[in-house]
Amino acid sequence: MQGPPSKKGLRVNSDITADKIRLIDDSGENHGTVDVEKGLTLAKSAGLDLVEISPNAEPPVCKILDYGRFRYAAQKKASLAKKKQKTVEVKEIKLRPGIEKHDYDVKMRSVDKFLTSGDKVKITLRFRGREMAHQELGMDILRRVEEDFKDQAKVEQAPKMEGRQIIMILSPK
Repeated sequence: MQGPPSKKGLRVNSDITADKIRLIDDSGENHGTVDVEKGLTLAKSAGLDLVEISPNAEPPVCKILDYGRFRYAAQKKASLAKKKQKTVEVKEIKLRPGIEKHDYDVKMRSVDKFLTSGDKVKITLRFRGREMAHQELGMDILRRVEEDFKDQAKVEQAPKMEGRQIIMILSPK
Protein backbone atom coordinates (compact mmCIF):
# COMPACT_ATOMS: atom_id res chain seq x y z
CA MET A 1 0.00 0.00 0.00
CA GLN A 2 1.25 3.44 -0.96
CA GLY A 3 1.56 6.16 1.68
CA PRO A 4 0.46 9.79 1.34
CA PRO A 5 2.49 12.20 -0.80
CA SER A 6 6.00 12.78 0.52
CA LYS A 7 6.28 16.43 -0.49
CA LYS A 8 3.75 19.08 0.42
CA GLY A 9 0.68 18.96 -1.79
CA LEU A 10 -0.56 16.48 -4.36
CA ARG A 11 1.59 14.46 -6.76
CA VAL A 12 1.45 15.68 -10.34
CA ASN A 13 2.47 14.07 -13.69
CA SER A 14 5.86 12.30 -13.36
CA ASP A 15 5.76 12.48 -9.51
CA ILE A 16 3.04 9.78 -9.44
CA THR A 17 4.77 6.55 -8.34
CA ALA A 18 1.95 3.99 -8.69
CA ASP A 19 1.94 1.59 -11.64
CA LYS A 20 -1.85 1.42 -12.08
CA ILE A 21 -4.25 4.29 -11.41
CA ARG A 22 -7.99 4.88 -11.55
CA LEU A 23 -8.34 7.64 -14.17
CA ILE A 24 -10.97 10.37 -14.41
CA ASP A 25 -10.64 12.67 -17.44
CA ASP A 26 -11.24 16.43 -17.63
CA SER A 27 -14.94 15.98 -18.48
CA GLY A 28 -15.45 13.80 -15.35
CA GLU A 29 -15.70 10.50 -17.22
CA ASN A 30 -14.27 7.47 -15.41
CA HIS A 31 -11.82 5.43 -17.55
CA GLY A 32 -11.36 2.71 -14.91
CA THR A 33 -7.97 1.27 -13.95
CA VAL A 34 -5.20 2.13 -16.45
CA ASP A 35 -1.39 2.42 -16.57
CA VAL A 36 0.18 5.70 -15.45
CA GLU A 37 1.77 6.09 -18.90
CA LYS A 38 -1.64 6.00 -20.61
CA GLY A 39 -2.94 8.61 -18.13
CA LEU A 40 0.08 10.84 -18.80
CA THR A 41 -0.35 10.61 -22.58
CA LEU A 42 -4.08 11.44 -22.31
CA ALA A 43 -3.29 14.41 -20.06
CA LYS A 44 -0.51 15.64 -22.38
CA SER A 45 -2.76 15.35 -25.45
CA ALA A 46 -5.43 17.42 -23.67
CA GLY A 47 -2.77 20.00 -22.65
CA LEU A 48 -3.51 19.44 -18.95
CA ASP A 49 -1.90 17.74 -15.93
CA LEU A 50 -2.43 14.32 -14.36
CA VAL A 51 -3.06 14.98 -10.65
CA GLU A 52 -3.27 12.31 -7.92
CA ILE A 53 -6.48 13.29 -6.11
CA SER A 54 -6.80 10.37 -3.69
CA PRO A 55 -3.36 8.82 -3.00
CA ASN A 56 -4.55 6.42 -0.27
CA ALA A 57 -7.15 4.66 -2.46
CA GLU A 58 -6.36 1.28 -4.04
CA PRO A 59 -5.47 1.99 -6.86
CA PRO A 60 -4.81 5.76 -6.43
CA VAL A 61 -7.39 8.02 -8.09
CA CYS A 62 -5.94 10.47 -10.63
CA LYS A 63 -7.74 13.22 -12.51
CA ILE A 64 -6.82 15.11 -15.66
CA LEU A 65 -7.10 18.84 -14.93
CA ASP A 66 -5.27 22.18 -15.03
CA TYR A 67 -3.17 21.93 -11.85
CA GLY A 68 -2.46 25.68 -11.62
CA ARG A 69 -6.17 26.51 -11.77
CA PHE A 70 -6.92 23.69 -9.29
CA ARG A 71 -4.39 25.03 -6.77
CA TYR A 72 -5.65 28.60 -7.22
CA ALA A 73 -9.27 27.52 -6.56
CA ALA A 74 -8.21 25.54 -3.46
CA GLN A 75 -6.25 28.53 -2.16
CA LYS A 76 -9.21 30.87 -2.71
CA LYS A 77 -11.54 28.43 -0.93
CA ALA A 78 -9.17 28.18 2.06
CA SER A 79 -8.78 31.97 2.34
CA LEU A 80 -12.54 32.45 2.15
CA ALA A 81 -13.06 29.91 4.94
CA LYS A 82 -10.41 31.68 7.03
CA LYS A 83 -12.04 35.05 6.43
CA LYS A 84 -15.44 33.82 7.60
CA GLN A 85 -13.94 32.34 10.77
CA LYS A 86 -14.79 34.27 13.95
CA THR A 87 -12.20 34.29 16.69
CA VAL A 88 -13.75 34.46 20.16
CA GLU A 89 -11.97 36.91 22.40
CA VAL A 90 -12.21 37.16 26.18
CA LYS A 91 -12.99 40.72 27.24
CA GLU A 92 -12.47 41.69 30.86
CA ILE A 93 -14.60 43.94 33.06
CA LYS A 94 -13.24 44.92 36.47
CA LEU A 95 -15.55 45.72 39.35
CA ARG A 96 -15.19 46.66 43.02
CA PRO A 97 -17.47 45.61 45.89
CA GLY A 98 -18.58 49.19 46.61
CA ILE A 99 -19.66 49.97 43.04
CA GLU A 100 -22.51 52.47 42.75
CA LYS A 101 -25.62 51.92 40.61
CA HIS A 102 -24.68 54.22 37.72
CA ASP A 103 -21.14 52.85 37.49
CA TYR A 104 -22.58 49.33 37.52
CA ASP A 105 -25.00 50.23 34.69
CA VAL A 106 -22.17 51.65 32.56
CA LYS A 107 -20.08 48.49 33.03
CA MET A 108 -23.10 46.28 32.23
CA ARG A 109 -23.66 48.17 28.95
CA SER A 110 -20.10 47.20 28.01
CA VAL A 111 -20.76 43.58 28.99
CA ASP A 112 -23.91 43.61 26.85
CA LYS A 113 -21.96 45.01 23.87
CA PHE A 114 -19.26 42.33 24.23
CA LEU A 115 -21.78 39.50 24.48
CA THR A 116 -23.79 40.65 21.45
CA SER A 117 -20.60 40.80 19.37
CA GLY A 118 -19.99 37.14 20.29
CA ASP A 119 -17.12 37.54 22.75
CA LYS A 120 -16.76 35.95 26.17
CA VAL A 121 -16.65 38.26 29.19
CA LYS A 122 -14.44 37.75 32.23
CA ILE A 123 -15.77 39.68 35.21
CA THR A 124 -13.17 40.35 37.88
CA LEU A 125 -14.21 41.72 41.24
CA ARG A 126 -11.17 42.90 43.22
CA PHE A 127 -11.04 43.43 46.98
CA ARG A 128 -8.67 45.87 48.64
CA GLY A 129 -7.77 46.21 52.29
CA ARG A 130 -10.67 45.74 54.68
CA GLU A 131 -13.06 44.87 51.85
CA MET A 132 -11.81 41.28 52.25
CA ALA A 133 -13.90 41.08 55.44
CA HIS A 134 -17.08 41.47 53.35
CA GLN A 135 -16.69 38.99 50.52
CA GLU A 136 -20.44 38.37 50.52
CA LEU A 137 -20.91 41.88 49.02
CA GLY A 138 -18.79 40.82 46.04
CA MET A 139 -20.72 37.59 45.63
CA ASP A 140 -23.99 39.56 45.71
CA ILE A 141 -22.76 41.79 42.87
CA LEU A 142 -21.75 38.79 40.75
CA ARG A 143 -25.11 37.10 41.41
CA ARG A 144 -26.76 40.33 40.25
CA VAL A 145 -24.67 40.27 37.03
CA GLU A 146 -25.64 36.64 36.47
CA GLU A 147 -29.31 37.51 36.99
CA ASP A 148 -29.14 40.53 34.63
CA PHE A 149 -27.66 38.45 31.78
CA LYS A 150 -29.43 35.11 32.29
CA ASP A 151 -31.32 35.55 28.97
CA GLN A 152 -28.36 36.33 26.72
CA ALA A 153 -25.40 34.61 28.41
CA LYS A 154 -24.53 31.43 30.22
CA VAL A 155 -22.08 31.20 33.08
CA GLU A 156 -19.05 29.35 31.76
CA GLN A 157 -17.16 29.62 35.04
CA ALA A 158 -19.05 30.20 38.26
CA PRO A 159 -17.77 32.92 40.62
CA LYS A 160 -14.55 31.64 42.17
CA MET A 161 -12.27 33.26 44.72
CA GLU A 162 -8.63 33.58 43.59
CA GLY A 163 -6.52 35.44 46.10
CA ARG A 164 -7.98 38.91 46.57
CA GLN A 165 -10.39 38.69 43.64
CA ILE A 166 -13.44 36.78 42.48
CA ILE A 167 -13.57 35.77 38.83
CA MET A 168 -16.62 34.77 36.75
CA ILE A 169 -16.75 34.08 32.99
CA LEU A 170 -19.85 34.59 30.86
CA SER A 171 -20.22 33.33 27.29
CA PRO A 172 -22.96 34.23 24.80
CA LYS A 173 -25.84 31.77 24.39
